[in-house]
Amino acid sequence: MLACQVVRERDFRLVARWSIDLSERGMLVTADAPVLTGEPLIVSFKSPFARAWIDAEATVARVIHARRQGDRKRALGLFFEDLDAASRACLATVLPWFRPIAPRPRPSG
Repeated sequence: MLACQVVRERDFRLVARWSIDLSERGMLVTADAPVLTGEPLIVSFKSPFARAWIDAEATVARVIHARRQGDRKRALGLFFEDLDAASRACLATVLPWFRPIAPRPRPSG
């Protein structure tokens, strides 16, 4: 879990405070408020193991409604639209320290 602030661009309402997955291209956050797919957001978080703050524009690529078995909470898959080169390089440096999470098997049925 990584603390973050994700706000809707149109009304600056806080919609998420915790990231549960992070990559150079986007992040998965637990949702505190309903948000639509395609909605533009502003994301801010402190890079793991670094003192750098990363700010980015993002788009909601996926909404997870926590209806499937194994989903713990409503979540949002975010795609970084505008991540500057320094922020991308910072993430590329620190992310290899984390082991990838193996995907959970999909429930049959």
